[in-house]
Amino acid sequence: MNKLTARLLYKGGNIERQNVLWNTAGSFCYALASMVLSFLVIRMIGEDQGGIFSFGFSTLGQQMFIIAYFGIRPFQITDGKGEYSFRDYLEHRYITCLAALAAGCVYLTAQVSVGFYTPYKALILILLVLYKVIDGYADVYESEFQRQGSLYLTGKSNFFRTLLSVSCFLLALAVTRNLFAACLTAVAAQVAGVCLFNLPVIRAVDGVSWMRGERQTSRLFHSTALLFLSAFLDFFVFSSAKYAIDARLSDAASGYFNLIFMPTSVIYMVANFVIRPFLTKLTDLWEGKLFLGFKEQLARIGAIISGLTVLAVGATLILGRFVLGIMEAILGDGYEGALTVYQTAFVVIVLGGGFYALANLMYYALVIMRKQKAIFIVYLLAAVTAALISGPIVSRWGIGGAAGCYLLLMIGLTAGFGFCMVRAYQHEKGENRGNAG
Repeated sequence: MNKLTARLLYKGGNIERQNVLWNTAGSFCYALASMVLSFLVIRMIGEDQGGIFSFGFSTLGQQMFIIAYFGIRPFQITDGKGEYSFRDYLEHRYITCLAALAAGCVYLTAQVSVGFYTPYKALILILLVLYKVIDGYADVYESEFQRQGSLYLTGKSNFFRTLLSVSCFLLALAVTRNLFAACLTAVAAQVAGVCLFNLPVIRAVDGVSWMRGERQTSRLFHSTALLFLSAFLDFFVFSSAKYAIDARLSDAASGYFNLIFMPTSVIYMVANFVIRPFLTKLTDLWEGKLFLGFKEQLARIGAIISGLTVLAVGATLILGRFVLGIMEAILGDGYEGALTVYQTAFVVIVLGGGFYALANLMYYALVIMRKQKAIFIVYLLAAVTAALISGPIVSRWGIGGAAGCYLLLMIGLTAGFGFCMVRAYQHEKGENRGNAG
């Protein structure tokens, strides 16, 4: 074991504290990168290239990330009984990562062939797809760390990989002023991060099973197919307004919308900080048929997320214009009024982010309940709705319409998951009461 691996494995005298601290650090670093990178690219090389980067990094690349990770993280980290070994999950991830790269190439080739994208834009986007696919590959290791009760290792990997790749990207961009060179550097740094912070560490973690089960990979695909489709549709619903802007407005508009969309990353980060440490406990409560404890725990987490949403919306109403003005000043000369005109949209997006956080809590609860079909149906209905309304709304009302569309879709997701969760809870509780009788 090398010194770096030994330092990464060090968990101090209180593993629970380390889990919280490093999960917070990793989540914060990842969310901060998503927010800051688009902002800095616009400032350093202009709004059009910044818009291409924003769309590739936070939308198309993230959509391919969903294919790579297959929506499997909540399934893997709640697989407490060890139905599948880590090797099963790893071999499954090899296939999904290759599928994500293939899907990205097919999509971009089609866009270039019909003249919608220039070859340069497609080249930048495929590098960002590759960057995100590597992120998806690293996720299988980070999910296993959490499954083994070492969430601090998940946080460390996320923190150091993100810090390395983002630093290399920004340094290359500052030196070359070339987006292609910077993206290529970021991809290389991502590969280095996996080699440093994932591959050697997983070998040193106790309890990781490297046994290969017969036909387990095909069984795993079957067990998680609906989760994948749900996660894919989830991100489409979440990003449908961004896709509509990319198709109907300009690259610069994509960049501006991603800037005012940044608070959703903070809200999602905080929500995950609140939710993830309790997933194992929620799983134990549900599997132990301690339904009242499960309900109370969910209610407490939901109350925290709701309270934080109210505070966030209130702060945005009071300080939103001021914050957008600061962002304009940082962007530099020529951007006066470019963002403050979207103050109302800014508030609407923050409110939508709060609903999305609540929807994610309910999603995790339904995964623990193993209600994949219910999850899929909700996402399918939301995706159909998004496909029908996002384009016309954005065409008519622009960025403000995109913000309103996002809020409506997030309210719909929350309502749909809430209904399914209550039905599943009542059914399971009634079944066990009947069996007890």
